[in-house]
Amino acid sequence: MIFLKNDYSLGAHPQVMDALVNTNMELTDGYGEDRYCRQAAEAIRQMFGCPQAEVHFLCGGTQTNQTALAAFLLRPHWSVIAADTAHICVHETGAIEATGHKINHVATKDGKLTPEMIEEVLIFHEDEHYVLPKLVYISDSTETGLIYTKKELLALRECCDKNDLLLYIDGARMAMALTCEDNDASYRDFAELADAFYIGGTKCGALFGEALVVVNDLLKPDMRFLIKQRGGMLAKGRLLGVQFDALLKDDLYLELGRHANRMAKMLAEGLSARGYSFEIPPQTNLIFPMIPKDLEEKLSKQVMYETWPVVTPTHQCIRLVTSWGTTEEEIRNFLNLI
Repeated sequence: MIFLKNDYSLGAHPQVMDALVNTNMELTDGYGEDRYCRQAAEAIRQMFGCPQAEVHFLCGGTQTNQTALAAFLLRPHWSVIAADTAHICVHETGAIEATGHKINHVATKDGKLTPEMIEEVLIFHEDEHYVLPKLVYISDSTETGLIYTKKELLALRECCDKNDLLLYIDGARMAMALTCEDNDASYRDFAELADAFYIGGTKCGALFGEALVVVNDLLKPDMRFLIKQRGGMLAKGRLLGVQFDALLKDDLYLELGRHANRMAKMLAEGLSARGYSFEIPPQTNLIFPMIPKDLEEKLSKQVMYETWPVVTPTHQCIRLVTSWGTTEEEIRNFLNLI
């Protein structure tokens, strides 16, 4: 089987795995208070240009989003504004809603929020009979594989400041966003424009783990208490620190995102050359081609992928995902199969 289903099923990148093996028998403090977590946190602060930020390591994206949004970013009557394709809306089993926080999900054409969309939500929620929208959630890159330009991020920040909203960025695929050919935003832009964000490891070469970065001073108090209460504090916390410490050395993190994007570009160009169209213009490592239904039925027997909920009488949209471990041979085999 050719595997193009997701970017997290592989284990760790060899350099990350080597770091885990080499430190396996070390005895350190627990719960993220070890030297590896401290080193990785300091490296993140330096890279993002936010020396006063707090950095916390958690195991997965859903856990990070739920802990961040529900535990310390939102009061009980506050809600989240997000695109209807956002991970917190469709792939986290209602984790945010289960804590009593409503998500005001917005229908978008391409999975990206705009200030105009945010303003429409605010106009509708006019008084205390409604929840009070207080936080804007975006992911970069998005669940549709698109990125936010620096201009778009600035516009969102301006909208949030104007309306007293927090801005939170889900960076599960931040490595792909930062290395996208169309990207003009930098590490520092994330830190300057967001109140909090997380750096994805699970989909970018780590065995597991995400790094939550809290920039806004008002959101920092009692953070470790809240993470612990929500079950987000790993006893063997150094396992997270060791992985991020390895990923952040010698630009490995960005190189892994760059490779995933290169493989996706090769895939998209090959499909385009064969006459296939795309439901969403390819930008990063998520590709959404429209495939004839009779071909899709045959393809599913030899390729692992997911279907996307866009169907015409003759075609089915599918989602193809490349990763840091995808090879050129796999892409060529898929294109030959097509």
